[in-house]
Amino acid sequence: MTSPENASRPAITLTIAGSEATGGAGAQADLKTFQELGVYGITALTCIVSFDPKDNWNHRFVPVEAQVIADQLEAVQTCYQGSLDTVKLGMMGSPATIDTVAAALKGQEWRNIVLDPVLICKGQEPGHALDTDQALKASLLPLATFVTPNHFEAESLSGIEIKDVEDLKEAARVIHEASGAAVLAKGGVRLAGSEAVDVFFDGTTLEVLSAPKVGEVAVSGAGCSLAAAITAELAKGATPLDAARTAKAFVTEGIKNRVSSSAPFDALWQGGAR
Repeated sequence: MTSPENASRPAITLTIAGSEATGGAGAQADLKTFQELGVYGITALTCIVSFDPKDNWNHRFVPVEAQVIADQLEAVQTCYQGSLDTVKLGMMGSPATIDTVAAALKGQEWRNIVLDPVLICKGQEPGHALDTDQALKASLLPLATFVTPNHFEAESLSGIEIKDVEDLKEAARVIHEASGAAVLAKGGVRLAGSEAVDVFFDGTTLEVLSAPKVGEVAVSGAGCSLAAAITAELAKGATPLDAARTAKAFVTEGIKNRVSSSAPFDALWQGGAR
């Protein structure tokens, strides 16, 4: 029986993701999104990513050892056994990390596994990045209940060149068929027109989600925050489609109220919807 204290506790959400030092993306963005949407966020770090101001702000990528990742997940899953059933998967960074995470996920039942399929990190050697991409498709994609690929990732996962909304719809269908998961394929600013367009498909319902573009340049943390917002809403009991709608509105407000810096990119502010 649930005690009065337990009845008021927030839903618990885990993000398994990389650290991004400027705070715009990665686990930092996920935790801020969880807090804004009223869920209790926890994280297991997979890698440390920092931009290099001396090298055109390219990524510096340092993986966390597989055993350290396993230790984090053991602590998290044991601590919240019975109350943790929703997880977001972000930057993995290596096949070893993917194997470790997949093994941990298979150790319990999950209601929601949201995969933000980060396929390339610019700080990685190309061959290693390709191995990571293939491992992600083989080991994590089949476990996902919801997948949130951006334009490039949707092309990679579907094998379709995405030039317009119809292509994005077809890519969402193909990714759903391959994974069985609900899909939110993100066109964002990559597609021509005045609207930032994403496509939701869950095997039954296909819906185009659109909002006026806020500028023509991608904002750091938008993809991470969108997937994290979906994760939070699912943890609270929303349907996948309603979670996607809420996340789209949340990210749009965050982009409108983005944070500027001395870097050549702005960052989404998760408090923008307040």
